[in-house]
Amino acid sequence: MNERPHALPSAPLAAEDTPPEGLSTEALPRKNRVFCNRTLKLNHVEWIGFDMDYTLAIYDQPAMDDLSIRATVEKLLKRGYPNFVRHVPHVTDFPVRGLLIDKRFGHVLKMDRYKYVCQGFHGLRELSKEELRELYHAKKVRPATSRFHWVDTLYALSEVALYAALVDALERNGLAVDYGKVFDDIRECIDEAHRDGTILDAVMADLPRFIHRDPDLASTLHKFRSAGKKLFLLTNSGWAYTDKMMTYLIGGALPEYPSWRHYFDVAIASARKPTFFTGENPLFVREGGEQKPATFPLERGKIYEGGNVHDLERAFACDGDAVLYVGDHIYGDILRSKKESAWRTAMIIQELEAELRAHEASKADYDVGEELELLLDRLENDLRFYQARFKELTRRIERPSEPPPPAEETAESAGAVVDSADSPDALEAERARVKRAVERIRSRLRQAHTERDQITKRIDGRFHPFWGSLMKEEQEQSLFGAQVENYACVYTSRVSNFRFYSPQQTFRSPRDEMAHEIG
Repeated sequence: MNERPHALPSAPLAAEDTPPEGLSTEALPRKNRVFCNRTLKLNHVEWIGFDMDYTLAIYDQPAMDDLSIRATVEKLLKRGYPNFVRHVPHVTDFPVRGLLIDKRFGHVLKMDRYKYVCQGFHGLRELSKEELRELYHAKKVRPATSRFHWVDTLYALSEVALYAALVDALERNGLAVDYGKVFDDIRECIDEAHRDGTILDAVMADLPRFIHRDPDLASTLHKFRSAGKKLFLLTNSGWAYTDKMMTYLIGGALPEYPSWRHYFDVAIASARKPTFFTGENPLFVREGGEQKPATFPLERGKIYEGGNVHDLERAFACDGDAVLYVGDHIYGDILRSKKESAWRTAMIIQELEAELRAHEASKADYDVGEELELLLDRLENDLRFYQARFKELTRRIERPSEPPPPAEETAESAGAVVDSADSPDALEAERARVKRAVERIRSRLRQAHTERDQITKRIDGRFHPFWGSLMKEEQEQSLFGAQVENYACVYTSRVSNFRFYSPQQTFRSPRDEMAHEIG
């Protein structure tokens, strides 16, 4: 399995930033590495921006999913859903990012980078290969249409878990299900639960339950600032929530910073990404309880809201590629900033640590799998040879006076020798021998396919019980993995991993190779 290498630190690290005792920087644990898709020179970066939720703030996913589902169910009941919905068991570890909801049929799908549907579930029932082929392989799947919904955030996982559970429960109780309406109702209810404070108030009331505070976050931000980088915060969360969350994360962490706001040269809340990158919303400054139009230059310590990328770039007074933005949302943070600006991008993938552990645990199986792939290639070539040989012998026996076919269609073209003087008995004996060879090869092929499928299932189970690897789909990248590669210059599991690297680090991407260049 080909991988993109990580970027090794190129400069000495401060004592507080060294890897665990006994490890050199070259032996940096994989979970702490920053992986590179596109060469990024930090010495050319003047401004570094950060999203907050799932970027600076690491949420406890099971706790958030449980909270979101319970809040959504209560609102669904008010919309007239049957009371048994309250007691439906929800498999919160069912969904992953990168899934596609088919609202016409109530299916949850996973695609590879070519938008080929490889896996699917109806509720929690796995769809067969035949069902997938009938529905999705004859016609092009168009994820951007209203029929489908792309699951690209960790926030959205609770929606998928609840959707699968409700599809199962409603059908099990004999109710007719409008799959599109059920999904839209779930989305509207969970959005309402966020807007009216049902979810956010619960989080703010018990931050230690829902947030994993990273003890190295403050020192990582300080390291960037000490190297002359200017930092900004750009979040969709409202100011009150942002202030309380950031105070919890880094408030009072270092004596050099009286409050969290001192880490950032600009702090913008209620940014409305991705519209921030595509629209022209005005930038406001909050003074007390009032919003006023912002004036330039922007001032450190003030509270800004809204805005757009063009005004922010004007405030920065630097080229777009001198800005690095760090976020977790593949669309709202990474893709849109990349498409609408020259900003460089770093993606935080909270799931990456588990992904790396599974990958490490599967190395032996990967090796066996590669050997099986080579064996399958060889067996299939052998099968084609003996099938051609069998076909030619049959023609010689059944139509001895018929002239031979063109050379490229005969077994001779594959290296077989057919003597025109062979007797009918000799030809029959040879055909019987070839038939046995075909049967042996087919038997070995079936066995090899079974072995490969068992290994694949074993590997997938280490990554995720339903969907396998987040980044891969069989031999291809998943659609999510392809988007990470296409739009994230670098990616890592948490912001504090940057502390192991120099603030002037050059992250170098591997050379891209086309198929004809490999081997």
